[in-house]
Amino acid sequence: MTTVVDANVFNIAIRGTFDDGQAIVKAIFNDLEFKDKFGLGAINSINWARIVAQIVYYIYAALQLKADKVDFSVPTGNFGDIFAGFIARRMLPGHIRNLVLATNENDLLSRFVAQGEYSLGKVVHTTSPSMDIQVASNFERFLYYLYDGDSGRTREAMESFAQSGCLDFGGAEKQRIRENFLTLTVNQPATSKTIADFHRETGYVLDPHTAVGVGAGLHFVDGDVPMVCLATAHPAKFGDAVRQAIGKDPDLPPSVVGLEDRESRCQILDAKVDQIKAFVEENGL
Repeated sequence: MTTVVDANVFNIAIRGTFDDGQAIVKAIFNDLEFKDKFGLGAINSINWARIVAQIVYYIYAALQLKADKVDFSVPTGNFGDIFAGFIARRMLPGHIRNLVLATNENDLLSRFVAQGEYSLGKVVHTTSPSMDIQVASNFERFLYYLYDGDSGRTREAMESFAQSGCLDFGGAEKQRIRENFLTLTVNQPATSKTIADFHRETGYVLDPHTAVGVGAGLHFVDGDVPMVCLATAHPAKFGDAVRQAIGKDPDLPPSVVGLEDRESRCQILDAKVDQIKAFVEENGL
């Protein structure tokens, strides 16, 4: 992205984590006057349109397999993709069976499913960085359904979480959570082993995120029901992790060959809402 250097393109990085960046975006979007003034929008899963697009391939895959039931394993950190699966299952009741929620060492969501507690931990840097998250932005969407569409209760719960960093759930709610998801945490050694084993057995090169989903999927696979593991990224984006697992670099797609030699432009800012707002204003976006 930073090699797109057109005059009307501005690349910003922050000194912080994914959670810091996501919090900034949400804070800016909650300033409706500022958001409307500059016509701001998001193309990640904060935007409901992203979820809608993801719902489509669950339904497409489930119907293409022509099986009575289908399971899905989904590597997730932000709860967006697997939430799309949750909605898809509501649209195909009885056909989409298990949703396997796979996490790396940042196991906020796995702990939520297994223990019925949603609580902040410390971000662990892994070879699957898109899952190195401690605040899942789509979690409140599932919470809305868990609370039977009670938007007031959902809002109060998220406000409480913002203050305390923790949400607890009652016995009946914990049971409903476990009825909706299976879960497994796949750590970095297991991720690397999955990449190596899968490559040796099939010749296919998994990226670390997909390998987390495949590792969890293999754990829960039922021979009578197809298991679809969702892929997330090209392995060439994670050359070091792939090289360590299979002993060689992944092949680069032709579209990115030589990308590292191109001119790059990126403004690095502190993880502060006011700084990001000022940058937007100064550049007339």
